[in-house]
Amino acid sequence: MLPRGDWMNESGEVVKPALPHFLPQPDFGDRELTRLDLANWLVSRDNPLTARTVMNRLWKQLFGTGLSKVLDDLGAQGEPPVNPELLDWLAVEFMDSGWNMKHMVRGIVTSETYKQVSTASTELKAVDPDNRLAGRQSPFRLDAELIRDFALSVSGLLDNKIGGASVKPYQPDGYWENLNFPVRQYVADGGPAQYRRGLYTWWQRSFLHPSMLAFDAPSREECVAERNRSNIPQQALVLLNDPSYVEAARVFATRIVTECQGDDSQRIAWAWQQALQRDPREEEMKVALDLVAQHSKIYQESPAAADSLLAVGQTKLPEGIDKVQVATWTHVARVLLNLHESITRP
Repeated sequence: MLPRGDWMNESGEVVKPALPHFLPQPDFGDRELTRLDLANWLVSRDNPLTARTVMNRLWKQLFGTGLSKVLDDLGAQGEPPVNPELLDWLAVEFMDSGWNMKHMVRGIVTSETYKQVSTASTELKAVDPDNRLAGRQSPFRLDAELIRDFALSVSGLLDNKIGGASVKPYQPDGYWENLNFPVRQYVADGGPAQYRRGLYTWWQRSFLHPSMLAFDAPSREECVAERNRSNIPQQALVLLNDPSYVEAARVFATRIVTECQGDDSQRIAWAWQQALQRDPREEEMKVALDLVAQHSKIYQESPAAADSLLAVGQTKLPEGIDKVQVATWTHVARVLLNLHESITRP
């Protein structure tokens, strides 16, 4: 303890490791506690808080809202869980399984509750408008990392390598110009590293990657238990113009042109199945056909415009491919990647 806050005065009492006095106190004898003691105490069968907190956060991750909405204060000062019996069962099952997260995820996602549709009857909405009792599934927008992963996966660019150093996706020039001590340059990665999962993106505190920032990834300047989920115009602009998404769209367009040899309607249906796992609706088919006709005419009249679009990103075009067709279908792919349905977990 520093007498009167004087950091040069070390005559005060030495503070030793200890546990909160109002929680269960194991008998450690007279020895000084260590980090291993803390770890063992956290996962002790006599400590009911850790397993409940972890399961409440897992429920939030899979259903959009925790059994208690207050993720970072699960206790008397937070919201009581809407189904305390379920939370208790999950906590006990988690401990009995040896703290096996895969076991718990498997159990939840294969349950009838998780496999429900997200649509609801008028009666159900009246009884439980916020779906706190999980009478249906809850749609919510994907996290920032997963949105980019989806675009890369649909295009076929995603590199599934696990582990390794952080990677640097495309980023606007000059974004780091005010990052000093020392001054640093951002150089985007080349090759497979450019297409790693968003989980591995280089995270510069207070200079978060702008694409991640647009989709509410935290800056990590402070610890947060829950991310915001906004719906702003900048997100649509990122999906349309960020080089990562433009490149993903044109590579997806290359797949549409090379892997589906049918007419325009068949190619649109194929693209919808690849991206959304469903057939396009009648009005969607009409809009997409008009889009193909419009941009096909534009790029036939201006091949240079097609070259400019197809130059975005590092991926090379296959030899002998029709650039006008790829540029045309890139716009269809960009629309698909920008749909609410593409960035929302139903």
